[in-house]
Amino acid sequence: MDRKDENLLGSNEQQKTSSSSEQELLYEHEKHVPSGNSESIVDSDFSVFQERAQTYTPHYGGFWMRLWAYLFDALVIAAVNGILVYPVFRMAGWASNDGWFSVLGIVTGITYFTYFVLMTKFFGQTLGKMVFGLKVISLKDKSLGWMQVLFRELIGRYIHGALVIFAIPLLYILYIVVAFTPRKQGIHDLFADTTVVHERTAVTKSASF
Repeated sequence: MDRKDENLLGSNEQQKTSSSSEQELLYEHEKHVPSGNSESIVDSDFSVFQERAQTYTPHYGGFWMRLWAYLFDALVIAAVNGILVYPVFRMAGWASNDGWFSVLGIVTGITYFTYFVLMTKFFGQTLGKMVFGLKVISLKDKSLGWMQVLFRELIGRYIHGALVIFAIPLLYILYIVVAFTPRKQGIHDLFADTTVVHERTAVTKSASF
């Protein structure tokens, strides 16, 4: 066999070896990559595996969870008024008429709105929301601004409590809007461009490739 035939034979052997190696690599790749809606994708050289991307959306606070948080806050405000406001009025001998526009009504109203405004501005949550793991967030800025907080906690809440008949704030029924909006926003949230989320959980969605 001359040198030309030897070179040709060697080249054929090399091609067979290369083809066999490629088949083995492809087989190893197929073993590690699940079929169908896979959990990872593979680079074109079959050597780099990349985890499927995860997208996170907020876990919005629903109507019932927010209702329990509000009732907890109502107890806190009642306790503050019972410890600080009512005793002062009794000791001073001031009239205890608690109508909306009485002195006592104005003072307890200031306590109510101040609690919600300051707690939301500086902590993003009231004590009730802390207990139930909820937090108010802005939908347009990274942090809550004063105007957003005032629109949400002062103007929005005042509107909800503005119509009172037989000591029943009828417009509180508007809080039910929370149950039907995509981002679980109440009327006061829509005013301020805010919403309430669970601060320790999020909803994950897997991106498909």
